Amino acid sequence: MKGLPSGVKVHFGTALVDMRNGIDGLRAVVDQTLRRDPYSGHLFVFVGKSKDKVKILFWDKNGFVLYLKRLEQGRFQLPVVREGQRHVDMDSTQLAMFLDGIDLNARRLSRWSPSIESPIDGDHRS
Repeated sequence: MKGLPSGVKVHFGTALVDMRNGIDGLRAVVDQTLRRDPYSGHLFVFVGKSKDKVKILFWDKNGFVLYLKRLEQGRFQLPVVREGQRHVDMDSTQLAMFLDGIDLNARRLSRWSPSIESPIDGDHRS
């Protein structure tokens, strides 16, 4: 799932779904529950009630594609969700980490950028 085109969004459905749902059932969830356009080309991620299966649904030019991953051991670590939140937006890196079993709830380091007053290339004036 790495290397998605820049315009593709990843929408992670927060409600656990019945993994017996196929393309039509998940398309209905996208349309009615997530209130998103299933034909947009964006990725819609769903986790099963046992949390060991993930399905990803997306539209690819002339048809739907359904991707399934089942863990042989362990459970997927779901992102923290606010009450009433229907979906969580992810980027392709977060999706890849999620599919690799990495817990996305870890605290990220704050973004750093050099200030104008920072010494450059070891120039330490005393």
